[in-house]
Amino acid sequence: MISASEFRNGVTIEIDGDIFVIIDFQHVKPGKGAAFVRTTLRNLISGGVTERTFRPTEKFPKAHIERRNMQYLYNDGEIYNFMDNESFEQIGINSSDVGDSLKFVKENEVVTILSHSGNVFGIEPPLIVELEVADTEPGFKGDTATGATKPALLETGASVKVPLFVNVGDKLKVDTRTGEYLGRA
Repeated sequence: MISASEFRNGVTIEIDGDIFVIIDFQHVKPGKGAAFVRTTLRNLISGGVTERTFRPTEKFPKAHIERRNMQYLYNDGEIYNFMDNESFEQIGINSSDVGDSLKFVKENEVVTILSHSGNVFGIEPPLIVELEVADTEPGFKGDTATGATKPALLETGASVKVPLFVNVGDKLKVDTRTGEYLGRA
């Protein structure tokens, strides 16, 4: 159990059966009345952000989030299949639980599976991935306007904005958090 007076950024707690991570907290001592803790919480399952205040003496169970590195094997329509590289145990996760988290991940890459009490609620891809350009418009010589970009379709099916000099077959570095082009690989 953790009391509201011990809240810190990044701590995960369980409130009414939901799991929240503390994004921001502030201990407030008004001139009149009792002190309280103002927090900004993100629901780890739904992704929603909410603001809430607590008395410093309120206690909540700490939520233990299990992180396992697993290899993404393949997608067979509705189920994404993963394998633990140590025990070789395979699990399947519904596409509704995966969402957009694998749009920049190729098969056989290692991702982090997030779970609480055995229930998977999230997947963290690697921060930077190298992907090949599957389709894009050709760049023309002399087409060098500052900061000009064009859409490029990557081998995973995701689309990113790239500079005009990028061609089909080029390997790119992409930030999976923002979907931004970082450079050639």
